[in-house]
Amino acid sequence: MVNFTIKVISDTICPFCFVGKRRLEKAIDVYKKTVPGGADDTFTVTWHPFYLDPTLPKTATPSTEHVIRKFGADRVPMLHARLAATGKGEGINFTFSGMLGNTRDSHRLLQLAKTKGSERQNQVVEAVFKSYFEQGGDITSFDMLTKAAEVGGLDPKEAREWLETGKGGAEVDVEVDNAYRKGISGVPHFVINDKYEIGGAQEVPAFLEQFSRAKKSAGGAAPATDSSLRC
Repeated sequence: MVNFTIKVISDTICPFCFVGKRRLEKAIDVYKKTVPGGADDTFTVTWHPFYLDPTLPKTATPSTEHVIRKFGADRVPMLHARLAATGKGEGINFTFSGMLGNTRDSHRLLQLAKTKGSERQNQVVEAVFKSYFEQGGDITSFDMLTKAAEVGGLDPKEAREWLETGKGGAEVDVEVDNAYRKGISGVPHFVINDKYEIGGAQEVPAFLEQFSRAKKSAGGAAPATDSSLRC
């Protein structure tokens, strides 16, 4: 039996991190169903913070305004259409109505969820992504984050108190700094068994290839795979 540990470096406002989450989950399912002995192998997935833009204000603005400033208004329809199609293929309904701002508080919430175990953290990550990307939520809002915490199985009172008292902030900042020091410049970024890396929201075969490498525990340096589908 092989125990896979998968670290996902992610930012909560990156749509490709949501896409990458779905593709990782699909890859794990395919692996367990098709690889000899795969059903007996275990996967532990943990989420780790990244700031795509640490200068974003704590007061959120419509995410589309950010896209316009970054890419120009004339490119927005094409970018939205392309992302909508990608999301649809993974069962995600991107609405492009979320309110974008500083993500540190959302990562603090995920830090709380991590203390409850990887399964609980994954449920809260899913709830945060759905709230922001599908339901037009405000990523800086304690109300939205508390609701996502509850949907993900956390005690909403504990989550609210955690958010309001600034808990988890130092830990988040250290993890982000560690990611920068390792040269990670875009997300999602997946690290399997602390050795095999996948950059971007790649398709299922890319994950299966790295799972196979990890299962065989090949010696020497592990090649990373990269994708343009990242923030």
